[in-house]
Amino acid sequence: MLPEWKRIASAYDLVGYAPRGVDKSAPLSCEDPKHFFKAPSQSPTHPSESYKKERIAEAKSYARGCARRSGSKLRFYTSLNNARDLDVLRAALGEDRLTFMGASYGTYFGALYATMFPTHVRRMVFDSAVNPDPEQIWYRNNLDQSAAFEGRWTDFREWIAKHDDVYGLGDTADKVLASYRRAEARLAEKPAGGKVGPAQLQGAILSAGYYDDYWPHSAAALSAYLKGDPKPLIQQAGPTPGAAVEAENGNAVYTAVECNDAAWPTDWQTWDRDNTRLARVAPFETWDNVWMNLPCAYWTAPRQEPLDVRTGPGELPPVLIMAAERDAATPYDGALELQRRLSGSVLVTERDAGTHGIAGDPTSASTGIWTLTCWRGGCLSDGLRVRRMLSRRLRDRVVRKLPPGGGWSRSSPRP
Repeated sequence: MLPEWKRIASAYDLVGYAPRGVDKSAPLSCEDPKHFFKAPSQSPTHPSESYKKERIAEAKSYARGCARRSGSKLRFYTSLNNARDLDVLRAALGEDRLTFMGASYGTYFGALYATMFPTHVRRMVFDSAVNPDPEQIWYRNNLDQSAAFEGRWTDFREWIAKHDDVYGLGDTADKVLASYRRAEARLAEKPAGGKVGPAQLQGAILSAGYYDDYWPHSAAALSAYLKGDPKPLIQQAGPTPGAAVEAENGNAVYTAVECNDAAWPTDWQTWDRDNTRLARVAPFETWDNVWMNLPCAYWTAPRQEPLDVRTGPGELPPVLIMAAERDAATPYDGALELQRRLSGSVLVTERDAGTHGIAGDPTSASTGIWTLTCWRGGCLSDGLRVRRMLSRRLRDRVVRKLPPGGGWSRSSPRP
C-alpha cells in the first residue's frame, strides 16, 4: 500500500473495484489487441486532407468493431450505469452509506451518484474534477482539454528553459519548442528503435503534461535523444506489447462510455471546423484528441441524455473538491462548476500547479488537508488555496547534470 494511504486505511476499509467492461468485469474489446499499438506513427499538428481521410476511415472501422464485438450489450456501458453499479456494490457490502473518493473521470460518475443517491452518501472527495455541465459532456470538455494542454506544454517548456544548463534544449520556451521540432522531424525520417515516431514522442511529452514529476525524466530523454542516445526515449515512449490487452480494454471502455453518455456531432464538418480553429492557437494536443474520440461521430449505439448534476442545500453530507489551477486533463473551470452544482461543497485549490490527481501526492499540501479534515468529519472553510511548495522543491532536486554521452538520472520516487 502506498504510504500516503496508510493513514486512511487505519480508519477506513478501502474498497476498489473494476467498473463494468474493465478487466474481469465483463471485459469490453473493440479490436484485436495484437493490432492496438500502431507504432511508429505520425502526429501532424496541421494534418492534410488525405491524412484526415485516413483517420476518419480508422474511426469508422473502430466504431464498427465495438458494435460487432460487443453486440447488444454495447449500449449499457454508460456513466449512469457506473453510478448504479456503485450503489449495488454499496448494498452488497451491507452499508447504508458510503464514503467515496473519486479522481478524474471518477469525479463525474461520483457526482452522478451524489445526484441520484444523496441519502446513500456519508462523505465524498473529488480530486481533479470533470466539468459536469450537460452541455460539456463530452465533446466540449475535450475541446477545453485540448486548449488547456497547450498551456501545460508551455509551462513544461518554460521549466526546461530555466534548466538549460542541464538539458541543453534552449534557454527560452521557443528554443525548446525548436528542439522538440528537430526531434520530431528526425523521428519522422527514422523512428527510434524502429518503433518511436512523432506520435510516440508526442504521447510521452503529453504524459508530462499530466504530472509535474514526469518533467525531469521527460526532458532528459528528449535531450539524450538529440545528443545521440535514443534509449531513454525508446524506454519512455515505445509501445509495450505485453500491455496490449490491458491498453486495448481500457481504450474500448473509455470510448464506449463517452460515446454512449451524450450526443456527439455526427458530421465531420463540425469536428473539422472546431478543431482547425482550435489548432491555430493550441496545436500540441488538438488533433490527437480528435482521433482519440472520433469513433463517437460514427457510433451506432443509442446515446444517453446527460443527467443534470445538482444537489440542494442540506441534501449531501460534507463534500471536498480538490483541484490544481493548471490541470489540463480536467481544467480548473470544471472544479468551479462542480462546486456550484453540489450545494455546500468545499473547494481546495492548489495554486500554480498542474498535476492531474493531487490527493495521493506526498509532496502536495492538499494530501494532508484531505486526510486530516473531511475524512475526519469536519470540513474546511470554502476557497482555501495552497501552494505546491514541496513539489517545486522536488522538481528542483531531481534535476541533475547529464553525464557525458547524454544519459539521464533522477531521484524522484515516481516514474
